[in-house]
Amino acid sequence: MNFAPLPSVDVAAVPSDGLVLDVRENDEWAAGHVEGALHVPMSDFAARFAEVTEAVAGGRKAYVMCRVGGRSAQVTQYLVQQGVDAVNVEGGMLAWDGAGRPMVAGDGTAAFVL
Repeated sequence: MNFAPLPSVDVAAVPSDGLVLDVRENDEWAAGHVEGALHVPMSDFAARFAEVTEAVAGGRKAYVMCRVGGRSAQVTQYLVQQGVDAVNVEGGMLAWDGAGRPMVAGDGTAAFVL
């Protein structure tokens, strides 16, 4: 059985105004995240799926991110199966931070990847 390759992009390919969907847990989000990202933890994903479909209405692409790319790959696969234009961000927040892309923390302190 052949599976289509999972659509994925490098952190540098995420546009500054792109819809970043962060599927990490609350403590990870609070430590540091992409400003303006939509936070829907993977553990809440099924219950909050309507928020995601609303955010991608009109064919907007979702750039799905977690810490290193494992959880986001699962969520991306699910979204693609639902007909959503979604891509997994390779390397996740660790790659984002490593590339020097901007992050913010929940409490205004220096952001970091937990």
